[in-house]
Amino acid sequence: MSDHPATQPLLSATHVRALAEQLGVRPTKQWGQNFVIDPNTIRRIVGLADLDGSEHVLEVGPGLGSLTLGLLDESALVSAVEIDPKLAGQLPETVTQFRPELAANLHVMQQDALKLTPESFAEIGTGQTKGAGPEVLVANLPYNVAVPVVLHLLQILPSLRKGLVMVQDEVADRLVAGPGSKIYGVPSVKAAWDTQMRKAGVVGKRVFWPEPRISSGLVRFDRRAVASVEVTREEVFAVIDAAFAQRRKTLRACLAGIAGSASHAETVLRTAGVDPSARGETLDIHAYTAIAAALRDTPAAEANLDPAQALAVEEAPTTGHTADDDAASSSTADADPHVSGEQ
Repeated sequence: MSDHPATQPLLSATHVRALAEQLGVRPTKQWGQNFVIDPNTIRRIVGLADLDGSEHVLEVGPGLGSLTLGLLDESALVSAVEIDPKLAGQLPETVTQFRPELAANLHVMQQDALKLTPESFAEIGTGQTKGAGPEVLVANLPYNVAVPVVLHLLQILPSLRKGLVMVQDEVADRLVAGPGSKIYGVPSVKAAWDTQMRKAGVVGKRVFWPEPRISSGLVRFDRRAVASVEVTREEVFAVIDAAFAQRRKTLRACLAGIAGSASHAETVLRTAGVDPSARGETLDIHAYTAIAAALRDTPAAEANLDPAQALAVEEAPTTGHTADDDAASSSTADADPHVSGEQ
């Protein structure tokens, strides 16, 4: 860790634009690139990440290295995952120029973060820490991959114990939403499986190049014990996906498909202590673990209706609010890029 991180130079707007011109790089919508050009914002993010100087930090989407320099100042090792080959190739050179004494602490991985595996970190680190995996996640994430990336990394890296991510502000609100909220959905519930998430602030549009149309939100998370040891993450997440697949329908209707029939879904829900007429957005993660356990343990009776019939009979489709978010497993290709990602 540098002796005086606050006095170390960080990339300014001039630096960022000069580097981009040198590389022939223009921020792309495809990868949601909006580069941070304000050193004070970098210092704020690093401060909120609460690093102690000894940690291995995983940065997703380092871009031109604005945040990377700040993270190197406050950590023992930074693994930077960058999908853009030009940016991945330039990053070590930028660090050598601005932090020559810390260049050996940077490990660049030119890869899609969604394709990372535990083995990706097998050779990173030294001594007893080699292959242990990163302990902290700090990232600027494009909105359309933000939730999948966070959930994927939490799944494959048990070493992660905390993190700070910058995402589109409404995505931040969804990640931290509680049951009963209008924006509570798949990201909210899945994130609660093994983390405590809270909103740590908002970042304005003017600190990015190009300037986005929407502000960004900072989300801090801390790892905690999984919500249940009786059922698997996959079992619970399957129930969550089904519960929100037809938002505003009752759980009895939504779970008919995975239960085999609406009547068996009702049996499962009653076994779990959940009202069959409740809706998915009213339940917390613990209720979903109870449903998953009951679904696994309650023998299915002969279904009188197939799932499609059960859904049709259960209730007519509602208008207005449909399955959203719940971009936990999908993205909208023609939507605006995320406002703050450097991926």
